[in-house]
Amino acid sequence: MTFAQQKNNPIEKAQDMAFLADSGMLTKGDYLFHLEKVFEVVNKVPVTMASFTKLDPIAKHLTQDEAALELLKKRLAQSDRSLNLQNLQMYQTLLDELQTNNQECLQDLNDYEKELRQLKTEILNLRKDSVLIKVFRTDSLKVLFKAQFTELKKKRIVMDSLIKGYTGLINNLQARTSANLINIKELMYTTDMQLKSVSVKAFGKERRYLWEQPNLSANRSVGFRRFISSEQQISQYYFVYTRSSRLFLLFIGLVFFSWVFFNYRSLKQRNKPEAADEFKFSFVSPRPYLITLILIFALAPVIDLRAPALYVEIIQVLLSICISILFFRKLPRRAFYMWGIFVLFLILPIILRILGLPPRYQRWLLLLLSSAAFVFGILALKSFGAKVKAYKLLQATAFIYIAFSFTAILCNLFGRFTLTQIFYTTGVSAVLHGISYAIVARMMVEAFLLQMKSSRIRKGYPEYFDWQPVISGVKRLTGIAAILTWTVLFTTNLNIFNGLYDDLMEVLAEKRTIGSFSFTFGGIVLFGGIIWLANFLQKYIAYFLGDTGEDTLEDNKGERSKLLVTRLVLLIGGFLIAVAASGLPIDKITVILGALGVGIGLGLQNIVSNFVSGVILIFDKTIRIGDVVELGDRKGRVKEIGVRASTLLSDEGAEIIIPNGTILSNNIINWTLSNNHMRVDIGLSIAKPFDAEEVTQLIKEAISANANVFINKEPKIMISPVSTSSSSVKIYFWCKDISLAEGTRNSINAQIFDVLEAKGIDIL
Repeated sequence: MTFAQQKNNPIEKAQDMAFLADSGMLTKGDYLFHLEKVFEVVNKVPVTMASFTKLDPIAKHLTQDEAALELLKKRLAQSDRSLNLQNLQMYQTLLDELQTNNQECLQDLNDYEKELRQLKTEILNLRKDSVLIKVFRTDSLKVLFKAQFTELKKKRIVMDSLIKGYTGLINNLQARTSANLINIKELMYTTDMQLKSVSVKAFGKERRYLWEQPNLSANRSVGFRRFISSEQQISQYYFVYTRSSRLFLLFIGLVFFSWVFFNYRSLKQRNKPEAADEFKFSFVSPRPYLITLILIFALAPVIDLRAPALYVEIIQVLLSICISILFFRKLPRRAFYMWGIFVLFLILPIILRILGLPPRYQRWLLLLLSSAAFVFGILALKSFGAKVKAYKLLQATAFIYIAFSFTAILCNLFGRFTLTQIFYTTGVSAVLHGISYAIVARMMVEAFLLQMKSSRIRKGYPEYFDWQPVISGVKRLTGIAAILTWTVLFTTNLNIFNGLYDDLMEVLAEKRTIGSFSFTFGGIVLFGGIIWLANFLQKYIAYFLGDTGEDTLEDNKGERSKLLVTRLVLLIGGFLIAVAASGLPIDKITVILGALGVGIGLGLQNIVSNFVSGVILIFDKTIRIGDVVELGDRKGRVKEIGVRASTLLSDEGAEIIIPNGTILSNNIINWTLSNNHMRVDIGLSIAKPFDAEEVTQLIKEAISANANVFINKEPKIMISPVSTSSSSVKIYFWCKDISLAEGTRNSINAQIFDVLEAKGIDIL
């Protein structure tokens, strides 16, 4: 009965069937959730647009780039019969920088366009949302969400305006950037063609023979103002786009100045300003202003190989002036006057070009200068031939100067005006930079010596050291660097550097195969160069810090151990970097190492054992450089821990070389592992009678008076009777420094003898 009533109850039936109701009915919360998505996307638009911070700088850069390209077009379109090689090379560098900048701008613009497309895609997806379509089409829902619709309408207007504006702006900037890149490629091609044609035109007859009547239409004056204005416009763009190279140059100058100045100040602070006088420096001084300027001006043409011609000429003039100031007190009067004449030969052609004189006048004046330079070079070489022979670079530049001056005369006479300018300026530049790089190389050697001296004084090492063997490697390195740098400038001035460089890179980069092993000469050269540099650094890092490895340094064990670890890291790191940078196939190297492993197993066990033992000694610190050790029947101070063997310095001065494997396989007695203390014993026999307490006190006072005695450990005196007439005295005390133990023993022994004798106690 009860079951039947429940079954027929309609209310309860409805409640029981509620879970079957339509779940697709949307509530107000559902509509608000979808509207929230709309607001989220709409609010995202101004935030995204605000992140496009590079658009204004890009627009300014493009305007500047377009002006620079327009000027380059005009310069390259001019039919100049005497092309300026330096400026053509500068155009190449400027176009490379413009291409890089425009490619970066285009990449940024493409990224911004991608973000805009993503926003538009999100907005399009909102328009396809069925719930939102229903909200915007149903009047009752419009009334329900009237406040949201009003706010959304305002935001939509702003959103549409931003998207439309930024889309147009980005598309416009992309079009301008693409147009710039097209123009850059065309100008690059034009510049390359003109550079390639220079060699052909230069050897052809550009102008009439010097003895012929001039062509009046081609003999017009450029004028000073017009020349300066033309050079200034293009130079401004070059310096704007390549300012990083000059900042790097100033950084090098600042580091060198600070290095020398700090070392001299360090000597002065320790009341040792005269410590560097023994080296008799020619260039380095406590105020290195002048030598820093010489360094900057000497390196400027190398860092800016393709700088504007006027900039290079100004740098050369400033460099010659600085060297003249340096030579004023260094050279004898006659030699200084000769240098002054050379500076005139350097400056006068620059003045002729800047004045913009007619080509005919320039040729005659340049003929006079070339002739005078030829005679001057011969006379100077005869006067200073013996001194110049000591410097191979200067000797080579002297012959080049004479030969190029004579060649310039011939080229000028026969109408090859471009070749005349090339040979004359290259000859003068060869001498100037040969002298300047010889000075810079000497400056670096002197600065290195100053660093060694100041480091030793700061660390309390002995001031005197044998610096001649140490500095030979530094001289060799600076000499090689000077010759390579001079060669780069020399070939650049002759317009053959790019060709030689490309040919060399082609040979070095060509892939070669031997069996299944492929390699390039470039990889081998790079591998060897990095290994050589790592070896040089590990060898000279200690010298740089003032440690020349002499055995007189007793208390620098920790410093030398750190240097040893640094050397090992440099060697291993150099090898790994060399392998990675050279591009040598790692799998083939693994095979080679495996083959070496077989060889090691057959005959190189001892060598590998010694190497591994050396590494263990370095990091385990069982013994350190400077420790006093006993190995079997050999005792001495550890002078060096090498990769294969270590060196002990005996008390007699003998250097004992012991393989590292032998050291680890034997018992080691290290007297200075934790400290430098050593217990010393003295034995005496004294005659009876005596007061034992008085004798003990006298001996303790004598021991305590010595500065090398470690007073924290009390001396022990043991008196034992030997016979009815004498007793033996055993004395034990600790020395602070084991290296002074023998001297301390003798000193205290003598002091005890004097004290007991004064008390009337006989020592037998």
